[in-house]
Amino acid sequence: MPPPADIVKVAIEWPGAFPKLMEIDQKKPLSAIIKEVCEGWSLGNHENFALQIADSTNFYITEKNRNDIKNGSILRLTTSPYQTAVQLHERIQSSSMDAKLEALKDLANASRDITFAQEFINLDGISLLTQMVESGTDFGDLLSFTLTAFVELMDHGIVSWDTFSVAFIKKIASYVNKSAMDTAVLQRSLAILESMVLNSQDLYHKVAQEITIGQLIPHLQGTDQDIQTYTIAVINALFLKAPEEKRQFDDEHIVDILNCPLTEMSHILAQKQLRSIILTNVIRSPTPINDEMSHQLYVLQVLTFNLLEDRMMTKMDPQDQAQRDIIFELRRIAFDVECEPNNGSSMEKRKSMYTRDYKKLGFINHVNPAVDFTQIPPGMLALDNMLYFARHHQDAYIRIVLENSSREDKHECPFGRSSIELTKMLCEILKVGELPSENCHDFHPMFFTHDRSIEEFFCICIQLLNKTWKEMRATSEDFNKVMQVVREQIMRALTVKPNSLDQFKSRLQNLSYTEILKIRQSERMNQEDFQSRPILELREKIQPEIMELIKQQRLNRLCEGTCFRKISSRRRQDKFWYCRLSPNHKVLHYGDLEESPQGEVPHDSLQDKLPVADIKAVITGKDCPHMKEKGALKQNKEVLELAFSVLYESDEYLNFIAPDKHEYCVWTDGLNALLGKEMTSDYTKSDMETLLSMEMKLRLLDLENIQIPEAPPPIPKEPSNYDFVYDCN
Repeated sequence: MPPPADIVKVAIEWPGAFPKLMEIDQKKPLSAIIKEVCEGWSLGNHENFALQIADSTNFYITEKNRNDIKNGSILRLTTSPYQTAVQLHERIQSSSMDAKLEALKDLANASRDITFAQEFINLDGISLLTQMVESGTDFGDLLSFTLTAFVELMDHGIVSWDTFSVAFIKKIASYVNKSAMDTAVLQRSLAILESMVLNSQDLYHKVAQEITIGQLIPHLQGTDQDIQTYTIAVINALFLKAPEEKRQFDDEHIVDILNCPLTEMSHILAQKQLRSIILTNVIRSPTPINDEMSHQLYVLQVLTFNLLEDRMMTKMDPQDQAQRDIIFELRRIAFDVECEPNNGSSMEKRKSMYTRDYKKLGFINHVNPAVDFTQIPPGMLALDNMLYFARHHQDAYIRIVLENSSREDKHECPFGRSSIELTKMLCEILKVGELPSENCHDFHPMFFTHDRSIEEFFCICIQLLNKTWKEMRATSEDFNKVMQVVREQIMRALTVKPNSLDQFKSRLQNLSYTEILKIRQSERMNQEDFQSRPILELREKIQPEIMELIKQQRLNRLCEGTCFRKISSRRRQDKFWYCRLSPNHKVLHYGDLEESPQGEVPHDSLQDKLPVADIKAVITGKDCPHMKEKGALKQNKEVLELAFSVLYESDEYLNFIAPDKHEYCVWTDGLNALLGKEMTSDYTKSDMETLLSMEMKLRLLDLENIQIPEAPPPIPKEPSNYDFVYDCN
C-alpha cells in the first residue's frame, strides 16, 4: 500500500551528529516538526531553529514552500532566519578583517533566500551595507562581497530603490569610473547602476549625471565579456529611461563627447564612437557572443531604431518653408537647377516648371508635394531618407530619377511615392517604435558597421526597388505587387544575418525577381491548392480525422510536460517550474525546479496537482492576472503574446509564460482540447494545412493494383566486393 500523500520521508542533518531518517506529516505545523527534531537531539529553545534544504541554495523551509519537500530530500537543522540575521548583522561589523570577510561571504550566500533577506532587512541591514560602502574603507574581496550581498537583498524587491542617498550613488559610480578596479566589484557596481535606473526615474537623473561615456568606453574595450555585457546593459537602461527631449541633440549642443553625461548619450557623435567600439571589441571579437550579450546588443539596436519614431510620426507642414526647401533641394540635385528669382512675370512659368519636375520626381501631388509627407507613418522620415540618398549617393539618385522620367508614364517607377512606401515598409520590418522583447537575442551585425546604417539600408533598398521594377517590367498598376516582391527580397536577405551592408547588398543581388519566382514556384509545389469540387469534398471529409490527430499530439506533448521560466526583475537569475498532464488526462502535475531540466523530470518531484475537472477556463494575453500586475512586463508585447492562465475553482489562477510561441500554441491548444473547446492557434492551422496536404497527396496517388507493404522493405546485404566503385581522384 502506498504511503499517504501528506507523508514525506526525509533525512535531517545536524552538525556533529548522525543524520536522522524521519517521516514528515505535511498537515502538522512546521514549528511542531522543528520542535520534534530538536527534542530528538536534546536541543532546547526550538523557536531559535529552522530547517533548510541541504544543497547549494540552503533555502529555508517555510509554510509557503514546505510542499517543495520531496521524498528522499536531505534537510538540515540550523539556526532560525532571525537568529542568523542577528548574528551576521553583528559579525559584519567586526574589527577583524578576516572575521568580517567570512561574515560578508556568509551574508552574500544567505541573502539569496527571501526568508533570511526579510529578517536581515528588518534589522536595517540594507542601511548598514550602504554605510559600509559610503565609508570607503573596504576594498577588494570585502567590498566585492558587500556589493554582492546588497544586490541579492535588493533583488527580492522588498526595499524601494528610491531610498538611497546621492552619496551612495556617487560611491558606486566612482567604482565604475576608476580605470583599474577589481572585476567582481566593477560587475556588481554596473549591475546596481542598471537596477537603479530601471527601477526609479529619480535615480535615473542622478546616475546619468555621474557616469560619462568616456568612463564606460574602457570597459567595452576590455576582453571580459561579462563586464562588456553589464556595461551595455547600463547604457541600454539609461537609453530606455531617457526623457524624449534628452534622446537627440544637435551637434553644437555638446562639444566634449567623452565627458558628456549619459543623459545626452544618444547624441549622434557619442553614438558613432560607441558603435565603433562595440563593433570592434564585441561583435568582431574572437570570443563567441553569449546569449546575454546577444540580448543586450538586440536591445541597444531596438532602442537605436526607436530614435526614428519621432520623425516617423511627424507630419510635414505644407506651409513650413524650411521643410519645403528640402523638396526644392531634391529638385535642384536631380535636375541641376537653381531657384529662379521671385518676380511676378515668371510666377506662372515657374509653377508650371515645378509641377513638371515634381511629376518627374514621382510625387503623387505634383502641385504641392509636401502633402505627400502628411501620411504617418512614415512622415518626415521618408523625406530625411530621400535627402540623404540624394546627397550621399548623388549619381545613383540622378540616374534613377532621370531614367524613370524618360520612360512612358505608365512604366515609370515613381521615386517619391516609392521612397515614402519603402520607408514605411522598412519601419515595419525593423519594428520601429516597439519596445524590446524580454527574451529576444536577434540582432543584425550590419547595423553596427556604419554611422548612418539606417539611411544606408534605405539607399540599398531604394535601388533594389528600382531594379526589381525594371525586372518585372511593371506599370503603375503593379506598384503594390512590386512592393510585395521587394519586401520578400529584403526579408529573405535579412534572415542570413549579413555581417555588413556590402554582404546584404550582395545577398540581394542573388535574390533577383527571377530567383524569387523560382522560390515561390518551389514553395507552391510543396503546398498545392486544389480547388475542384471533389477535392474540396475530400478535404472536408478528411479534416475531422486530421483534427483528432492534432488533438492527440497536443495532449501527448502536455503529458511529456514543459519547463516554464519564472520572470524575475533581473534576467540573469532565472527560476524554473515544470508542468505536465497525467497519462490519463485527468490531472495537471506541477512544481518548482532549481534549474532547467536536462532530461525527464521524475513524477514524484512535481508535488502540486490541479484536477482537469476543476478547470473553468483558459485566459490568454493581457487578460491574464500576472499581466495586469505592476511592472514592465505588461508593456512587453512578446511576453504578452506568450502569457496564459488557467482559471479553476474559487477564482484561483495557475499562471504561465511559455518559453516560445510554439510551446504557447501547444499548451493553449491542449488545454482547450481538454475542456472540449476548439483549438484555434496559428500552429494548429499550420499543422492542419501540412497534414491535410500530405494526406490529400497520398490519397490521390494512382495506386490501383499496387500492393503497399505494411512494413518497410529489408535493407539489402552488402555486396561481396566494391570493385564497381570508381575513385575520380
